[in-house]
This record gives sequence, C-alpha cells and structure tokens, in this order.
Amino acid sequence: MQYFVVQLKGKEVSLMRKHPWVFSGAIHSLPKGLKDGDVVEVCAADKSYLGRGHYQSGGSIAIRMITFEHVEINEAFWNEKIANAKKYRQALGLPFIATNTYRLIHGEGDGVPGLIIDIYNNIAVIQCHTLGVLKDASHIANALKHNFPNDVDTIYMRSKDTMPDQTSISESDKFIMGNSEETVVKEYDIQFKINVVTGQKTGFFLDQRENRNLVSMYAKNKKVLNCFCYTGGFSLYALAGGASQVVSVDISQKAVDLMDENVLLNNFADRHTSHCANVMHYLTDKTLPAYDVVIVDPPAFAKSHHKRHNAVQAYKRLNALALQKVSNGGLLFTFSCSQVVNTQLFYDTIVAAGIEAGKKIRVLHSLSQGPDHPINLFHPEGHYLKGLVLYVEDENTSDNGI
Repeated sequence: MQYFVVQLKGKEVSLMRKHPWVFSGAIHSLPKGLKDGDVVEVCAADKSYLGRGHYQSGGSIAIRMITFEHVEINEAFWNEKIANAKKYRQALGLPFIATNTYRLIHGEGDGVPGLIIDIYNNIAVIQCHTLGVLKDASHIANALKHNFPNDVDTIYMRSKDTMPDQTSISESDKFIMGNSEETVVKEYDIQFKINVVTGQKTGFFLDQRENRNLVSMYAKNKKVLNCFCYTGGFSLYALAGGASQVVSVDISQKAVDLMDENVLLNNFADRHTSHCANVMHYLTDKTLPAYDVVIVDPPAFAKSHHKRHNAVQAYKRLNALALQKVSNGGLLFTFSCSQVVNTQLFYDTIVAAGIEAGKKIRVLHSLSQGPDHPINLFHPEGHYLKGLVLYVEDENTSDNGI
C-alpha cells in the first residue's frame, strides 16, 4: 500500500492527545497525487510520526486517524480491529440469551472513524462514511468472515446514503456475502422484523436498547404516546412492560406498516394504535387526550453547526407541545441525536420548553447511547445521543414529592 505523507503546521497537540480528527486548517502541506480515500501518514512540524488516517477533501475534517501506531493498513489490521471490538462486546455480555443484535464497530468509539458495523442475528451490515473505509470494504468483510465464521452468513454494505460527497461514490449498496434482506432479531426477548436494505441507517436504531428497556419499567397500566415511533421500538417495550394502551405516530407509512407487523409478531395488537402523521401537527390537536408516558425521539434536527440554532428552536417547540400532552404526574422521555447539540444545550432547550409549557418538572434520569456505541474518552464529540426522563406536574399541584 502506498502512503502519502502529510505534514502539520505546529498543530499536533490534539493528535498527541489521541483526538482522531485533523482539520484542514492544521495541514502545512499535501503531497501531489493525493486522492480522497487514500491512507496518509501524518507527521508533526518536526517530521516525527503521529499516525495514519484516511484523507477526505471538501470538508473541515481533512483526515480521520485510524491508528496512532506505526502499522500497515491491511487485512491483518482490520482483523485485529474487529477482534478487539468483538472482545469488548463480549465483555458487555453481547450477544446474550435474550438479545442477538448489537453494534460491533462504532466509528471513533472503536478507533476506526468512518466505519459502522451492526449485527442483526445472522446478518452483518457494513456502513461506510468515508471513501477510505469504502476502499477497504473487501478487507473489512474478510475480517468479519474470519471473526464470525459460524454466526454471520450475510454481509451487506451500505454507502450511498452515508457518504459526505455523493458524487465521489462509484459503488452502490450491495451484498458482499449471502443475500438475506430480512431477519427477525430479539431485544430482551421482544421480536423485531428488520430489513437491512430498505430500513433507515443499517435497518434499526440499536443505540436506544437500554432506554427502551427503561420505558418498559415505567409502562405498567399506563397510557403511552410514542412520537417518531419509526418501526416501534419504544412502543413494543411499553407494551411488553404492561402498558394499557400505546399510540404510535410517525410520518413514514413504510415505517408504520413495519411497526404494525412487529406489534402482531409480539401479539400486542389489542393494546396498540398507529397513526401515519406529522408529529408536530399531531401534537397541536387540542382534542388529543393526555398520556401517562410520552416519548419524543426525533431524527437529528441539525447535522452541522450552522443549522444548530434552527434545530434548538425546533426541539423547544416540539418539547413544549409534548409536555402539554403529559398527564399530571406523568413522564416525558425526550431525546436528541444531533451531535452538534451538546448535552448542556439540549438540557437548556428542554428548560426553555418547560417554562413555555407552564409545568413543574423534575429530572428522573439523564440518558445516553448504549455501551455498544462507546464514546472514545479522547473524542467527546462521540457523545451524540442525549436523553432526559422528566416527571411532569401541573403548576397548581401541591409540592408533596414524587
């Protein structure tokens, strides 16, 4: 493999602290012939070696480091990366007897920016976020086969809806091994039908597993409203936890249809109602009843810093509406998966929504992504999923505690 040498201009401190991003403004010189997706050696201003990463032009992050050691980037490299990720998941107990789906590789959290791998029972989905990862897809697939010789019979690669520069992709999403589009997975013995070809992201949202399980603990005999339900993750956990009624709302008819299949798969249809609707419009309906538990898990409202202000305003309006639908003494589970909206900004936004809604509110839980979506200590930007569980009362309620 040919390595191009990139020299920094005295801005190597972040790399010495093991942060995996090199911004374009930190680069002193780029070699001739360098192309997007090439592996580059990164050197300090004094030409000392700092590591290797994938180069990508056109954005503020020019290089994503995949090693800080002096090692070759080949199939053996990817074998070791996947073996280490597998070992970490085994330490978490994944997969365990009631769960056969989890995230195997989580980008920077596992030391490989640009790469996501999710395991759905017998199917592994590789999601490429950089051309460097895409170029190494065959090595990554071979490493998966080596580390999962008996557990995975299908490998599917997704890239066309995840790459930052759509014009630079020559490959379409494809099966690398096998051809199973669908499978049924278990999370805490709740069954979900997954389609890795037509589903969002890699097919499901695995990062909310533990938060869904928390919903089930609060759901017994409760009326639950699940907004942005997608294929029914929170809804099914609420039903499994003994909710008396669950109403699920999503703007995608395809998602609602698959959710209804999942409800039937788990024999919960008698306590469930679904609606295909715009959640913002749905929540403004003054004829809607109040619910004991309301769940708000929207898609990312902002994927870049220049859209953050509008996202914050949207989160505020959404949560103010949702708080109005929580019964006195009920709970709101609210989330943001926008990386550019950090924990404090999310919290402050919910405070503003609470003031606007005119409610008394206490925080029961602060939530994050599951441990199979690890946060690299040296890359705090990896903490993308924020959540709060709020105990909500009307303003005229006496202060007698929870």
